[in-house]
Amino acid sequence: MLPVQRFNSFINQHQLFTKQDVVLATVSGGMDSVLMVRMLAAAGYRFAMAHCNFGLRGAEADADEQFCRQLANDLDASFHNIRFDTAVYAATNKISIQMAARQLRYEWFETLRSQHHYAAIALAHHQNDTIETILLNLTRGTGIAGLHGILPKNGHLVRPLLFLQREEIEQIIRQENICYREDSSNASTKYARNKIRHEVIPKLKELNPSLEQTFDRNLQHFKELEQLLELELDRQRAHFIYEGDDIYIPLHALRQMQPARLLLGQLLKPFGFNDSETDDLLSAIDKHPGRQFISSTHQMVLDREQVIISSLKTGVLTPVSIGPNQNQVIYGDYRLSILRDDTPLIIKDNPSAASVDAALIVYPLTIRAWQQGDTFYPLGMKGKQKLSDFFIQQKVPVHKKQDIPLIINGNGDVIWIGGYRLNDRYKVSPKTEKVIIFELYKQT
Repeated sequence: MLPVQRFNSFINQHQLFTKQDVVLATVSGGMDSVLMVRMLAAAGYRFAMAHCNFGLRGAEADADEQFCRQLANDLDASFHNIRFDTAVYAATNKISIQMAARQLRYEWFETLRSQHHYAAIALAHHQNDTIETILLNLTRGTGIAGLHGILPKNGHLVRPLLFLQREEIEQIIRQENICYREDSSNASTKYARNKIRHEVIPKLKELNPSLEQTFDRNLQHFKELEQLLELELDRQRAHFIYEGDDIYIPLHALRQMQPARLLLGQLLKPFGFNDSETDDLLSAIDKHPGRQFISSTHQMVLDREQVIISSLKTGVLTPVSIGPNQNQVIYGDYRLSILRDDTPLIIKDNPSAASVDAALIVYPLTIRAWQQGDTFYPLGMKGKQKLSDFFIQQKVPVHKKQDIPLIINGNGDVIWIGGYRLNDRYKVSPKTEKVIIFELYKQT
């Protein structure tokens, strides 16, 4: 007899779907997925079926497809099927056959769900699949999230058979005399999951015959630990300071994190940083201010009092040339206004504007970003200074230096650090007859 009551209880407990919903049930033809759709039918749920032919097992795969089509007909369910050239997809994307098959089927399932407005995508994973997943994750390296195994519900993906063990499924299939298709590749140990299934788990069951029950209890502990971790991470995120797209983590908050490696690693993970970079950052605190770390999506800078995380920029802005008759230029997010005046006007108390002696200008001017080795004579000082040192004095974060526009004279001098300081040698003096006024506007 099918365990319909346990099936319903599990679906209701985890709020997977209701009897008013239409579910897309994914079916390979194997015993797990066949039992799932028969249970859905016996329990009175509404569902359609989807089957993928990956083109990897010739006539055997074609027979699987025909079996699933007939099963859908027997159960009066709508049937979707598709054929993939999985080998070509894998070669084109330089991934394994298994990864290719996974990407292809999940993308197709989601397309069907969206097109036909199915409430959920039902997958036939069971408890033993969870054990295999955890062991695989541990083998490859995982954080605490990899220890909770397969979840009953993850977005639109639901797994209504997770209350059953493989042995229970096999017993039900035998008792109910349910027909199914056996995938010959399931017996091969060339795949990592099959190797764990056929070689590792039997050895573990020799040590602990109640392995499934033990793992089930451990999973509950892992889930609760994960919940505790998320609560602590939320508490730590309260220390974050958000300015535009940038995130600032005060060093005093980072120093108080315990355990620092676990918490910081989890906080940095969404930005693409791994355990190695977490270790390097912790080692550099109080020793190497200015240290930079780059992930595939973000850059992280260890500043004097904080760690700064920002989206990775695609590159330095292209310099823009300024001719003698131009009144305005656009440079990235900035608009530079250029005004020529016959009176020796001096701009005060406005860091976004500067007036210079027009007689000292050599065209074409250039507006560009900071470059290593740039120097100038800061207004009010007689000596020359490196811009890198000036930025340190002004407490400009390392990752912001490239965002500051510089006006460069035709002779190579830095005339003005936009928004910060004028070059003393270009200031308006009693001898000045004409001025050029630069004014920067941040465009939104």
